[in-house]
Amino acid sequence: MQKEFTSWHSPALDREMNIMIYGGGGVPFLCFPTQDSMCRNYEDFGMTDQLADYIDGGRIQLFVVDTVDRESWSLKGGDPVRRADVQEQYFHYIKDEVLPMIHSRNPETPAVTGFSMGANHALITFLRLPDEFRGVIALSGVYDTDYFFDGWMNETLYESAPDRFLPGMPADHPYIEKYNRRKIILCCGQGAWEEDGVRSLRYMESVFRSKGIHAWCDFWGYDVNHDWPWWYRQMRYFLPFILDEDVQ
Repeated sequence: MQKEFTSWHSPALDREMNIMIYGGGGVPFLCFPTQDSMCRNYEDFGMTDQLADYIDGGRIQLFVVDTVDRESWSLKGGDPVRRADVQEQYFHYIKDEVLPMIHSRNPETPAVTGFSMGANHALITFLRLPDEFRGVIALSGVYDTDYFFDGWMNETLYESAPDRFLPGMPADHPYIEKYNRRKIILCCGQGAWEEDGVRSLRYMESVFRSKGIHAWCDFWGYDVNHDWPWWYRQMRYFLPFILDEDVQ
């Protein structure tokens, strides 16, 4: 498998940030790791092996980024203003640095994906930047800002809180039409460690429906756990829909 490591000092975050790139062409995917993880997460947990036929066949190219979750979403008990600021800086790192790098290497319109906390990042990024992506696959996220910030909110965090900003979006907001020209796929199981994911996805499903946004919110079985073996299966199931391939 063709793979490459790249890094630079991020102006947005004022630190070195790393990216692993897998494959040489196809539809580029901006890939967010699981909570607190870094750019080798997909490789270390076998996702790149599971998608090797897609990658080696030139159908997809993965750009897996680092996270700063330990200073933002995961830092319960930390200064919430600082935590929200770090998340916003991270969003600008993705928007102003990572996406231009992806565009410089691959002319295709990218998609965005992630698992667990990575699903939160994927959905946040897609909803804030719908012009940038063909679609999103978000697996096993907990789209509940209060879960991470214990009910605290300010204007900065609001920008990264789909459970808040989407319900407040006017019915005639131009983003709604843009969302409906893209493919929005959110999925979680109903097995071990998925309780909060099911609860928050049910809520997001109701918000999408109320806004007329055509999102596919899929709930898998009670044996489907919050774990990599199920994310392997879900990615392989949903990828053809994002790639506009024939689905058997």
